[in-house]
Amino acid sequence: MGSPMPLFLLALLAFHGLLTIARGDGFVRTRGTHFMLGGVPYYANGFNAYWLMYFASDPSQRPKVSNAFREAASHGLTVARTWAFSDGGYRPLQYSPGSYNEQMFQGLDFVIAEARRYGIKLILSLVNDYENFGGKKQYVNWARNQGQYLSSDDDFFRNPVVKGYYKNHVKRVLNRYNIFTRIHYKDDPTIMAWELMNEPRCTSDTSGRTIQAWVTEMASFVKSIDSNHLLEIGLEGFYGQSTPQRRGVNPSTDIGTDFIANNRVRGIDFATVHSYPDQWLSNSNDQAQLSFLNNWLDVHIRDAQYILQKPLFLTEFGKSWKDPGYSTYQRDQLFNTVYYKVYSSAKRGGAVAGSLFWQLLTEGMDTFRDGYEIILGEGSSTTNLISYQSHKLYQIRKIYARMRNINRWRRGQGYRNRGKRIGN
Repeated sequence: MGSPMPLFLLALLAFHGLLTIARGDGFVRTRGTHFMLGGVPYYANGFNAYWLMYFASDPSQRPKVSNAFREAASHGLTVARTWAFSDGGYRPLQYSPGSYNEQMFQGLDFVIAEARRYGIKLILSLVNDYENFGGKKQYVNWARNQGQYLSSDDDFFRNPVVKGYYKNHVKRVLNRYNIFTRIHYKDDPTIMAWELMNEPRCTSDTSGRTIQAWVTEMASFVKSIDSNHLLEIGLEGFYGQSTPQRRGVNPSTDIGTDFIANNRVRGIDFATVHSYPDQWLSNSNDQAQLSFLNNWLDVHIRDAQYILQKPLFLTEFGKSWKDPGYSTYQRDQLFNTVYYKVYSSAKRGGAVAGSLFWQLLTEGMDTFRDGYEIILGEGSSTTNLISYQSHKLYQIRKIYARMRNINRWRRGQGYRNRGKRIGN
């Protein structure tokens, strides 16, 4: 007897109205709680690799970027998240407000071109909350150097001069002309989405009003330049004052973000969540951390489905081998937990669109090992889990595509039969 899955999915598709005519332009879009690509729901297994632009800016190091994409594609990974920022400091993208390093920009050009070559979509983050690669601290210092009195790095979200610097960076990146693809970034379907900021936090205003106002302003600004691409905030998933009953789910104190209110902003196309139980519950044992992870994901999945009614992407997760008592089995348990949640949601037509582990490295990058790295060429048990998840999500997408083609055929048959005489 054949598997009942196709009929089950067909019922879901009919219910959700997801079988559509493909636009064929290659851009990932949203429809309700789903990503759509080529007229069918799109599910992604992917990875983080923040270092891509940095390595690609040195032509002698570009083979590492190519190897990373090649290995990722061979394991079925289809989305990469990386930085489109490096502000001040050593080998920056942006030397100072409005002053850019062309060599670094060409590195980002190469990253996009190679992702396109290997069929991988990109999520590009536009600034960091942390000091690494400059971040909001660098923007605030630039404004101080121009005579602005700023008392906190959180003034990044409030000061009009700083916000102007950020908007100029957004405009410069989105309008960049890629020297390899000969396509402006804002017109390139290789880019799946823009991310406003990596893990925004504003501890000086735990009410959430500061971040809410900033997201509202910047989402509108991005969309005024680029209506092709999806946009997300870069949130970790912490609940705020709009849902006080959910704040007990958070692993730590308030950080000024609000998973529900922030993601309801007009122009924000999908929600994101990060998960690091080994950091957030570092004094708890492995089973307690897994229990937290299960609940953390379940609550966000339900809220994305029924409250936000937008897709949910788990854009960072992992487990470090530097954790006390670490074993590969523990890491595999965490990956299995995440992957099971994603697959279970996908096969029933739910809101979870995929997950991106932190982080992918390739051979010869020992100084970039942070404990969370996955090197696919090493062939670990975790690598096998990654490949199997890619395969399962690909099979679901194939079923959706087959059902769409059946519907097209039926519509075609109906058209050809119109006007035919029935009976004698």
